[in-house]
Amino acid sequence: MNLKNWSKLHTYGLIVGIILPLVMVPVVMLILSWVQNYSFARIWYEFKNSQNTMSKLVTLAVLANLGVFYIFLNKEKYNFAMGIILGSILYLPLIVYLIFF
Repeated sequence: MNLKNWSKLHTYGLIVGIILPLVMVPVVMLILSWVQNYSFARIWYEFKNSQNTMSKLVTLAVLANLGVFYIFLNKEKYNFAMGIILGSILYLPLIVYLIFF
């Protein structure tokens, strides 16, 4: 990708790619609390205090971008879809840090 070709759709996709996982982390935690019959507070405590749990939940939340990416890819909004992928890639250093350090 060339920065000369950067458009507003790239920026909008990047913003969605960054914000959607932040919104999805509590949703993933809520779903896990229902499935595992734990309280939300317990999963939140594990999220805050365990890097292993945090890395797993953030990874699951970033996967939500895949659905949005697929939707805009089918609508042939390639610039928006590329922005979503770039937003997802920005979470990679955090996930690697949480897993290995």
